[in-house]
Amino acid sequence: MQTADKKKSTTSTTSPTKAKRDFVRLLPSAEMPRYTHVPGSGTPHPYRDPRGHSYNKRPGMPKALLEDRWAENRSYLLGLDFFNLGFYWEAHDEWERLWRVSGAELPVGRFLKGLVKLAAAGIKVREESIHGVRRHAASAGEVFADVAAESDVESFCGLDFTKLQFAADRAAQLSYPKDLEAGRPLRVFPFLLIPEPAPFC
Repeated sequence: MQTADKKKSTTSTTSPTKAKRDFVRLLPSAEMPRYTHVPGSGTPHPYRDPRGHSYNKRPGMPKALLEDRWAENRSYLLGLDFFNLGFYWEAHDEWERLWRVSGAELPVGRFLKGLVKLAAAGIKVREESIHGVRRHAASAGEVFADVAAESDVESFCGLDFTKLQFAADRAAQLSYPKDLEAGRPLRVFPFLLIPEPAPFC
């Protein structure tokens, strides 16, 4: 398997079996953290540790995600940027806060829960917990399948359900490198979450 930090060798969920493409940030003006938090690795907790990358800068609650206005939701787009750049803890944190204000039992809330679980799978890769990776990725795939069946649409908030399920299934089946440098953001999955149409930011 090619390493996931080689951007040109990764595929997007917009085209998992076709031409490969580079990732373009959705919020290029947003500053990325100086490291990604990996629990248990010695990286400072972003909010609680004075050395943390977001100490004294804990964000407030975001605006609820609306399915027909997803391209305007900064928290949703920032979570996608975090995920695609290998900041899995930060993506998880961003999407979980968004999930809490978007209606946990609504389709949009359950869709976000799937993304939260997919980000959790990325965290588990960094923690070298293959059981955790498989559990969270499989759960994400089940959530996406359920929301797709209930909503009866092919895509949601710019992401294609079939490709999301493919990505989650793939994440659950891969083997991953060990002894990754703690704190260095690294894309570990061979896919990108790129919404279409691309939002104008």
